Amino acid sequence: MSEKRLCVCIILEGSYPYITGGVSAWVHDLIKNLPEIDFKLFTISPEPNQPLRYELPPNVIECRDILVGVPFEDAGVKTPLRGLKLMKEIFRFHKDMKENKNPEMDRLFDMIPEGCYLNLLAVKSRIGWNMIVDGNRKNNPLYPFSDYYWAWKSSHDMLFSALGAPAPEADIYHAVSTGFAGVAALAARFRHHKPLLLTEHGLYHKEREMEIRKTKIVKGYQRDMWTKIYNKISEICYAHADHITALFEENRQKQLELGAPAEKTEVIPNGIDVERFTVPREPREGFHVGLVGRVVPIKDIKTFISTCKIVADKVPEARFYCIGPTDEDPAYYEDCKLLVANLKLEEVFEFTGRQDVRDYYKFLDVLLLTSVREAQPLVFLEGYCAGVPAVSTIVGNVPELLNYDNRFLAPSRDASKLAEGIMTLYNNPDEVEILRKKNYQKVLNFYDKKDLHSRYREMYARIAEIRVE
Repeated sequence: MSEKRLCVCIILEGSYPYITGGVSAWVHDLIKNLPEIDFKLFTISPEPNQPLRYELPPNVIECRDILVGVPFEDAGVKTPLRGLKLMKEIFRFHKDMKENKNPEMDRLFDMIPEGCYLNLLAVKSRIGWNMIVDGNRKNNPLYPFSDYYWAWKSSHDMLFSALGAPAPEADIYHAVSTGFAGVAALAARFRHHKPLLLTEHGLYHKEREMEIRKTKIVKGYQRDMWTKIYNKISEICYAHADHITALFEENRQKQLELGAPAEKTEVIPNGIDVERFTVPREPREGFHVGLVGRVVPIKDIKTFISTCKIVADKVPEARFYCIGPTDEDPAYYEDCKLLVANLKLEEVFEFTGRQDVRDYYKFLDVLLLTSVREAQPLVFLEGYCAGVPAVSTIVGNVPELLNYDNRFLAPSRDASKLAEGIMTLYNNPDEVEILRKKNYQKVLNFYDKKDLHSRYREMYARIAEIRVE
């Protein structure tokens, strides 16, 4: 009789297998390299019927997608047996959170059946409506009640869809963020009595807060409400996950500050296929600067273009390449093309679209990253294998990857400082050779994905033994 295969349900929000990017590539790679484990995907998406951007490996045996903020299929068929008692429990839950107590999640999930969408009960019950009205009176006195209500509704619709959606059966639930994926993972943990692993590439609540602070649509107390919701979700996820990983120590410390138990946390960095990216250098005439990434605002391609202009004025033989998909935000891509034209860079700047990045690593002299937010960018590790030094904005774990060398680090949107870093490499070829050897050895020592996949294989086996009451 064959031994039963371990089954892991990976829970994701707005990423794999419908969106490309670092997290999606990591998930795809993990699944492919653990073929002895079955995986189920439980995904939370902003829109229906998205095309797959990845060919799913054969050990993905189920893919279940729900829409965030929208009643899922057959929602409302199941209703709580004791609605009044449930609303009292929800009132107690909110009271505990306001008093910074750790709410008893098992009691709450026991009373919310899988497949139940709570919106109507929350609004139509006297307790729920009074909570909404009281929240507006205490926190939103300067704005119309309608503003508060619709902000409350949009946030809680998202929570309700994640909270009630039926999760696939699995031996382990593995959330790749907190947020709404974390809520869905918590619900699965308590309802199915299986352990929860939480892997964070960035810090979800911090990333959402940055977005909220920048947008002009969300105003007044709405900003604070959204921020509090995301922070509380992270706190609850940290408190109830059976194991938590971070990409680097700084993020692990931030998890601890928000209540993650130290004994349940560990650092597992990202890794790459060292053999695949160790390609021979094929230098070209001139000086070649590249950015590998999607043409989207978070990558701040406009600062990349501005940096290129500064370098181009100093190094006439310089050529620049934006290597990555251009179709995820067409309006932003058009803005970037217009900026290239306005700065008169058309002859030296190229948007390559999707490419095999190894073809560019072979001849690039500098790899530039201008992102306003990153966790641990794999492109630097890939470039290091090919002997490409890097210059970057100060985001995520980048300072450690760049050996804390301030010559090659710059604040976000500081094109002048980024250009200085590029010029330092241009003017010091002997130091570039030293960096190439040093960076390659760093990848070999700490970032070989074969070692990291083994760690996840062992961790899955260990977590599967945890008993969840």
